[in-house]
Amino acid sequence: MIVHPKASWLRTLVYLRGSALTRIWPRLLAVTLVATLVTYLHETYGLLHTDLTVTPFSLIGLALGIFLGFRNNTSYDRFWEGRKLWGRVVNASRTLTRQILTLVGPPFRDDRPLEEGEAEAIADFHREAVYRVIAYVHALRLHLRGQDRLQEIDEFLSDDEIAKLVPELNRPIALLQTMGERFREAWEKGWTHPIHVEVLELSLTELAGVQGGCERIKATPIPFSYNLLLHRIVFVYCFTLPFGLVNHVHEFVPVVVALVSYAFFGLDAVGDEIEDPFGEDPNDLPLGAITRMIEINLRQRLGEENLPPLAQPVDHVLT
Repeated sequence: MIVHPKASWLRTLVYLRGSALTRIWPRLLAVTLVATLVTYLHETYGLLHTDLTVTPFSLIGLALGIFLGFRNNTSYDRFWEGRKLWGRVVNASRTLTRQILTLVGPPFRDDRPLEEGEAEAIADFHREAVYRVIAYVHALRLHLRGQDRLQEIDEFLSDDEIAKLVPELNRPIALLQTMGERFREAWEKGWTHPIHVEVLELSLTELAGVQGGCERIKATPIPFSYNLLLHRIVFVYCFTLPFGLVNHVHEFVPVVVALVSYAFFGLDAVGDEIEDPFGEDPNDLPLGAITRMIEINLRQRLGEENLPPLAQPVDHVLT
């Protein structure tokens, strides 16, 4: 995600990082060169003289603008839904950590006294369970980005658990399964009340539901045929536009074509970029920063002080 301090209108105007121009400049340059060649041949040699008017291009441009606007709105809806889902990940992980630390504790059954070493065992359970929540959010980020980097979560899990995750196709779900099993063990040991087990399970269900929403966005792109149609129409429109303008604007054709093409190519590129909000493009969601923030928040609840720093933007990009 692009992050930069408030700048003047002029500075924002010339800012390139994260701009669609960095992705479309080859197409834009090609269209402008074609327009320049058409203008030169027409103005110098009287070639390429046609009876075309701007009317068909106006009609097609209007329809194309509507289609691109609809497509970009759809892409932004996916982006914003992804951000709302990750907001729920933040809330659910904090809630689950609070529940672990407050609802799992000394025995509830028969008011029996703590056995020797049981207090230490409960403290170890707290740390292990909270670390597993941290591992889950990192694993979810890696899962959505298609990255196989278990080393990023090995400090939060035992070697045996890391080894069990290696063959898993959906590692976040495997971690939720382990959490549920550990909560059952806590209940069997009398460390939590049956009612509280249900509360903990509801938090796991919330995380699973949010993950399902993210996977739905990831696995269901905008239909390819729709994108293909838009790409083709934009390409044909921009490359044929000089032939419809040359009789009317003459030597200004390259300038007009460059401006119109920048608008259409730019809208097309922006829709492509934000369609999948979980990637690592400059305008995608900063999942790395979000998961780092969650990690710091949860480790503070354990009373830890040696914490990693919050993620900072690099070249104004927060990933």
